[in-house]
Amino acid sequence: MADNPVDPITLSVVRGVLETTQREMTLALEKTARSSVFNLAHDYSTALFNHTPEMILQGQDIPIHLGSLIPAMKSVAGFFDGDINEGDLILHNDPAYGGSHIIDTCMYYPVFYEGELVFWTVCKGHLTDIGGPVPAGYNPEAKEIYAEGLRIPPIKLWDRGVPRDDIMNMLLVNMRARRDQEGDFNALIGACQVGARNLIALMDKYGKETVQTCIAKLLTMANAHMKGLIAQVPDGTYSGTAVLEDAGHGFGDFDITATVTITGDSCHIEIESPPQIPYFINSYEGNSYSGVYLGLMMFAQLPPPYNEGLYRNVTVDMGRKGTLCNAQSPAPHMNCTTTPMETLTDAVRLAFEQAAPDKVSASWGHANGCNIAGWDNRHDEEYVTMVLASIISGAGATNSQDGWHACGPECCFGALTSGDIEMLEHSYPIIIHEYGLMEDSGGAGKFRGGSGTRWAVEPLDTDMTLVTFGEGRRIPAMGAAGAKSAMVHKKVGRLEITRDGDTQIITDNVIETIKPGEIAANLNPGGGGFGNPFERDPLKVVEDVRNGLVSVEGARLDYGVIIADAETLAIDETATEHARSVV
Repeated sequence: MADNPVDPITLSVVRGVLETTQREMTLALEKTARSSVFNLAHDYSTALFNHTPEMILQGQDIPIHLGSLIPAMKSVAGFFDGDINEGDLILHNDPAYGGSHIIDTCMYYPVFYEGELVFWTVCKGHLTDIGGPVPAGYNPEAKEIYAEGLRIPPIKLWDRGVPRDDIMNMLLVNMRARRDQEGDFNALIGACQVGARNLIALMDKYGKETVQTCIAKLLTMANAHMKGLIAQVPDGTYSGTAVLEDAGHGFGDFDITATVTITGDSCHIEIESPPQIPYFINSYEGNSYSGVYLGLMMFAQLPPPYNEGLYRNVTVDMGRKGTLCNAQSPAPHMNCTTTPMETLTDAVRLAFEQAAPDKVSASWGHANGCNIAGWDNRHDEEYVTMVLASIISGAGATNSQDGWHACGPECCFGALTSGDIEMLEHSYPIIIHEYGLMEDSGGAGKFRGGSGTRWAVEPLDTDMTLVTFGEGRRIPAMGAAGAKSAMVHKKVGRLEITRDGDTQIITDNVIETIKPGEIAANLNPGGGGFGNPFERDPLKVVEDVRNGLVSVEGARLDYGVIIADAETLAIDETATEHARSVV
């Protein structure tokens, strides 16, 4: 079908309708969702699949969702093979069936046309709670997946158009802050219906065969883009290793290695990781595809269309079952979409950079965040949320520009937003004392990494449970092309809890109780730098100092720029030349 002639104008229109449909689905989620994770932070993703099912369009949404949707959709369709009917609506979150982590819950809506299954509309979103012993699901004390929350294998919420209210009620009874979860479920359902409506209208106008021919052409176009890129890379085998730091679990640091083999216009990616552990950083296979594909796309930087055609000439081996990047039940996993996914992404990216050094880029800051929960006396109900503002880190620098500030973490790659402070304070009984960029947090380089953020919160009138997750609290984001930072402690994350005037610094994943009058500040790492920092224009360093991005001490230690007067920011040219000449 892809070889059939297709009018380029019709192809462009069909492509535009598909892209508009996806954006309308995300807009429907934003405008109708209940929780701040959806309507402020946009921690959701949408995609369109054909009947095969093959992803025909992925939104420019959260990378940690989109890669895993490909195996998940195939798993869900296979589970109900022979029993997929018009009006069905399927729910799923289980990593054993291709899901990412169980807090990311996905709706699958089969779209029928003239009695035939033609498309699927799919929406995945991060619920604020999924049951289990710890609010918001992230349980650093979990030794198995059963201690993390409610696993949902593929189930039908609607059966031939009839809602299964008993199933929905059973799910919601097991979740905290039921009103938020119910609202977000309804938003996911509505977004799937919006997508289906648009696809049916598209086929009404152009006909099913024409639309399918255009989609086949778009899949072929994406594949041609990827094949053309890989064909430019010399044949060979390339390897990259990234270190996953110990975040308080006591197992030590771990190496994750990606080996890329280029043969003509195809590539094979093999992942090697240590055995899974009884801690919540194991990644099941579906989630690990997200990490691999993100690392690939950071290297590829291809134009749209973005669909499954990109990966037709890419094969992946996640390694043996029972490992950190190919976990099997009952491994705990809730932290997996950030840790170890970002380390896995770095390993893949490093391997491709060995193959094509001219496309090198620095790592983004890794996620280091917190969830909060407690009782809201204003509404006499429980509240719980993942604070997406608490994981906003810096972007990595490239060979042509500084990294963007407050765009990370790497796992979300700029798609996540923190939302208005006022709206968060309106939604939950908290006071946010501070939210801003951190001085000296961006990795040093000829091009500086983007700055990370500091987010400080105090509960209003009742105790608040705070749960931390992630890493990047000891090892900063990796620089590229010779970038190196002398001032490391300012470029990593940490939790600071101030009680009775004393501040405790925490670098482990913990569960803490924060009382009114106490302040918890979460600090996020910046992005990595690019190139030798001693080659950065001293005037740019001074400008960074003037803007509060780099301190006078940071200018000296990281960049060899000696500022003689802290008031005027005048440079001591002789001392700077000497400092930069010392190897």
